Amino acid sequence: MATIRLSPALRGEYLQLFDSCELRPERAREIEATLQRILAQQTRYQQVEATTGVPWHFIAVVHQMESGGRFDCHLHNGDPLGARTRQVPRGRPRVGTPPFAWEPSAADALAMHGLSSETDWGLASLLYELERYNGFGYRLHHPEVRSPYLWSFSVHYSSGKYVADGRWSHSARSAQCGAATLLRRLVELGHAVIADQPPPATNAAPMVVRYAKQKPASAAVLAQARALQRWLNGFPGVFLKIDGWPGQRTSSAWQQVTGYYLPGDPRAATLR
Repeated sequence: MATIRLSPALRGEYLQLFDSCELRPERAREIEATLQRILAQQTRYQQVEATTGVPWHFIAVVHQMESGGRFDCHLHNGDPLGARTRQVPRGRPRVGTPPFAWEPSAADALAMHGLSSETDWGLASLLYELERYNGFGYRLHHPEVRSPYLWSFSVHYSSGKYVADGRWSHSARSAQCGAATLLRRLVELGHAVIADQPPPATNAAPMVVRYAKQKPASAAVLAQARALQRWLNGFPGVFLKIDGWPGQRTSSAWQQVTGYYLPGDPRAATLR
């Protein structure tokens, strides 16, 4: 399988993409439902982390991608646990007798990919390992499309995917939420902490900006509005585009979190 080195340029690309990753609001329910499934099984993911040193959130998002979060399937590729894997990689785990328990099979899949406590689990390397887990086919053969394995359900991905081994479609769209998109939401909500990233922000709200019918021209106001939008995105059910425009959607999110609309929002007059 072709591989790509994690160069300084690629490291910078991953960091920029993650920082600018905005979740598609129309996918909000699907993303939140997937997060709830992940959090309901967090203890099982942490058990595998304890034996492998691989962060539980990495295991969780790979599990969603490879087998839809099912615990009766191999983490390697989604094949049933009742036998060794039949698809690539074939014949895993090599040790033990079927049927396999999910946890040791998951540990085998991670070890097969060379993942352990010795792996660099900083943000750029983590995203690189997610892409490597699925393969670099998109990057090598269709660089115009960012891998849906990472970025589906975010603004970084619209369409284009492999519909079968070696079969490409420009119009097909991934129906799965990407691993990096899920990770971004886990970080936003404070459920996942990445090794080289700052700790989650406190619950103190940033400066409140005034409602605006048009996008502000002031760089200072844009920066303040982006900070407010990022903070609001840390609450369940809030999905805002980080564009610095404190319009109706941002004001509605502020009302959802605090009970009040942004100052200047004409809807505020209707509240009693």
